Amino acid sequence: MSTPRALRRLPLNIAATVTVVVCLFPVYWMVTTAFKPSRDIQSDNPQLLPQSWTFDHFRRAVDADGFGLFWRNSVLVTLAAVALALLVALGASFAVARMRWRGRRHFMLMVFVAQMAPWESLIIPVYIISRDTGMLDRLPTLTLVYFMMTLPFTIVVLRGFIATIPQELEESAQVDGCTRVGAFRHIAFPLLAPGLMATSLFGYITAWNEFAYANFLIIKEQDHRTLPVWLSSFQNTFGTDWGATMAASTLFALPALAIFLLLQRHVTSGFAAGAVKG
Repeated sequence: MSTPRALRRLPLNIAATVTVVVCLFPVYWMVTTAFKPSRDIQSDNPQLLPQSWTFDHFRRAVDADGFGLFWRNSVLVTLAAVALALLVALGASFAVARMRWRGRRHFMLMVFVAQMAPWESLIIPVYIISRDTGMLDRLPTLTLVYFMMTLPFTIVVLRGFIATIPQELEESAQVDGCTRVGAFRHIAFPLLAPGLMATSLFGYITAWNEFAYANFLIIKEQDHRTLPVWLSSFQNTFGTDWGATMAASTLFALPALAIFLLLQRHVTSGFAAGAVKG
């Protein structure tokens, strides 16, 4: 019985293995290139494994102009956008999942439309709004843009997650003397931890990796730029310093990887629970 079952699963296992290899190989090449000496990077016969290791590229990346400043800007903008999106989405998702009011379905339809719209198509309107309100070249503007990017997805996931929590739990707390807000805060909110972590991870990765708005549109002032823009500083008229670029990219990916490893236990359950009910 086990052999036929293993044979049936063989194509799935092969497909999964190929998918993992295709997805992870560029990351592997980025990390190994960061540790290769420049002569090996520019060799006509690239090797899968470095013949020798060096940390010179990482030293050049850390010593590059603006590393600490751009790192601080990215952290501030990302954390502020995620916190703001969670705060607003929590109230909106509770209102949609727990309350009955006219226009509720139309509201969710507009949220889905905003989620499906490509943000690149909004560059010109966002630029015009920022220019007319005097908000160009400011980090708060970039924070608001990232907040708008992550808000629709956060509302959709948290709304589905709140819908899976039995409303009777909150009603029992209200019978015992809690207000509606108090019942939600003491009963439902602790159960939302997986959903909050899942949406936080999505918002963090979205804001942390965004490049187009930070580089081409909102931010022109050098001191207000973020880490994705910093990565382009290793390219000049004489070529690209691939070793330093790969080292900088590795450093740039480490925070997102660390956040994912910390939250991975809750991410799958959060997304799954958020998709159970509509």
